[in-house]
Amino acid sequence: IGRAAALTLAEEGARVSVCARNREGLDSVVAEIRASGGEAMGVVAEVSCAGDLERWHAETEVALGPVHVLVTNTGGPAAGVAGSVSDEAWLAGFDSTLLNVVRLVRLVAPGMVERGWGRIVHVTSLVAKEPNDLLAISSTLRSGLMGLTRLQARELGPSGITVNGVLPGHTLTDRQRHLAEIRSAQLGVSVDEALQMNGDLAAVRRLGRPEEIASAIAFLCSEQTGFITGVNLLVDGGATRGLG
Repeated sequence: IGRAAALTLAEEGARVSVCARNREGLDSVVAEIRASGGEAMGVVAEVSCAGDLERWHAETEVALGPVHVLVTNTGGPAAGVAGSVSDEAWLAGFDSTLLNVVRLVRLVAPGMVERGWGRIVHVTSLVAKEPNDLLAISSTLRSGLMGLTRLQARELGPSGITVNGVLPGHTLTDRQRHLAEIRSAQLGVSVDEALQMNGDLAAVRRLGRPEEIASAIAFLCSEQTGFITGVNLLVDGGATRGLG
């Protein structure tokens, strides 16, 4: 999803700075953006490390200028039911799923406030609204991120900054395939069958595509969405049944 978001925003004319742990993946997406005529850079960083985030922010502003749009998107924390995951897994999940978002917004918000404009989008998950037994850490922390999104929207709104969340449903990503492998072992079915079972949960009876999630992210980053803030937008193909 992060790769698709970077490519989509670049297509919309944004200068894109991407950070990730893996240099190979970074180089690939940066090369693809540049090959299409866009401007991009990649910074190897661990999002749970405050120093790495500060370095990403500093290098980005030197190379590309002030940050006008921030999209936060991290891999899911360790899977497992609530009673089976360790304290270390809970704490690591907090650092990588929630605290990094607090730190990133703290870095970019002052400049956005000074300029009187900004767009912040946090990519979370449908488990924020419908907890998944196997994803106890993610379900707990992403619900917290929904609340943080609303709080940041209230705090930064007077300065012309919108803050929204995007909650993807089951999307064909490496993470989705990993979870399907776990489920296939539990149920005695193939990985493809496990993937299709997840797709069947959606009203549209298929898995989402990363590009579809990226389109929602790009919309919330646009000039046209100045009156949309504090929203946690489900992009799940109609999988979520609740009304809240």
